[in-house]
Amino acid sequence: MFRENLDADGILELVVDRPPVNAFSIGLLRDLAARIDAVRGEPEVRAVVLRADGRGFCGGGDVKEVESLAGFEGILGQSAGSLGLSLAVLHCVVPVVCGVHGYCIGAGVLIAGAADILVASRDTRFVLAEIDNGATAGGVQALKLMPEKRVRAAMMTAEPVMAQELHALGSICRLVDAHDAVAVETMAVARAIAAKSPEAMRRLKLSLNNTTKAHELLTLYRAEMSYTYELNIMGEASAGRTAFIEGKRESYAR
Repeated sequence: MFRENLDADGILELVVDRPPVNAFSIGLLRDLAARIDAVRGEPEVRAVVLRADGRGFCGGGDVKEVESLAGFEGILGQSAGSLGLSLAVLHCVVPVVCGVHGYCIGAGVLIAGAADILVASRDTRFVLAEIDNGATAGGVQALKLMPEKRVRAAMMTAEPVMAQELHALGSICRLVDAHDAVAVETMAVARAIAAKSPEAMRRLKLSLNNTTKAHELLTLYRAEMSYTYELNIMGEASAGRTAFIEGKRESYAR
């Protein structure tokens, strides 16, 4: 579901490829987190690039998988996986450059919010449509991308936030015109990072994480998810997911 390549400059490129829309399954979230965590024991890695092939970066969590699993196994697995990958990206010992294109939905926004640097195609739509799926997650990481009032509007309306707006806010480092240019630009940014002292860069990441209170993510995310768990117990979340699966609600990954 993803491929990897470590080049001569020490850049580890991880490319998600899960057609048709790159919906992140529980397994994909877990495996990506494990691979990024493993960088801790790989001194040859100087930077990580995380991007995707296909029409868009991430179509959100795999709603069909969540609804198909017995009891609350699906939502528990998806929420734990999203948190695990967010933490892996945030606490990766080297900078993580995330390249997004087309659409970045739900879990994709969480990952983008946890990354150190973002590169995006101009037409990328960032969507937090949890309200339509009986969920409340996304606010914690989205606040790393945009101001509070903008997060509230994005989550309450489920309307997309365009990459150009996030670029104007300073959240996106490089904005490119074409989807295929994202891969080139993310590698260019990662190469500039890889050229620095690796020991200094690892300590800079630790310093920045302390300065920005990154350690609070775990506590805040679990508090946020408590309301999603309530909606699942009530049956509200399942109703929203079923409507999506049955085609009664349009997909945001179009």
